[in-house]
Amino acid sequence: MIIGVVGGDKCSAEMARIAEEVGAELARRNCIVICGGRGGVMEAACKGAREAGGFTIGVLPGPDRSEANKYVSVPIVTNMGEARNAIIVLSSQGIIALDGGYGTLSEIALALKRGIPVVGIKTWSLAVDEITEESILQAATAAEAVAMLLGRIAAR
Repeated sequence: MIIGVVGGDKCSAEMARIAEEVGAELARRNCIVICGGRGGVMEAACKGAREAGGFTIGVLPGPDRSEANKYVSVPIVTNMGEARNAIIVLSSQGIIALDGGYGTLSEIALALKRGIPVVGIKTWSLAVDEITEESILQAATAAEAVAMLLGRIAAR
């Protein structure tokens, strides 16, 4: 199973720790981590996955594989900038969103539009006309996020 981990290329130490735990938990459950392949949440998730014996894919925005963090197993060079977000999302069976800015929001939106389940930790929430949209499941911990996402995928 390929699971996208999305979030900012800069993050707090706390968010890096959570992302690393997410990566490790996914690896322990034999999932492949796909992400943007650079720093912040992406690097931490890849680190956790690799240190737990997992496999990672980094879909890079630029033309150079050296942009990939050192924990990426397979760098995919796109030279597509943020359009690479579509590759990450559409290659995923589920998304875990951690923190993040508008790039993360675009990945969440594309996943929801395509019916790909999303679980978030300290990330975006959505509302329309002051009514909260509950399509982004919210988790408190890495283990809870992974369990919720894999459960949602299995139920499909």
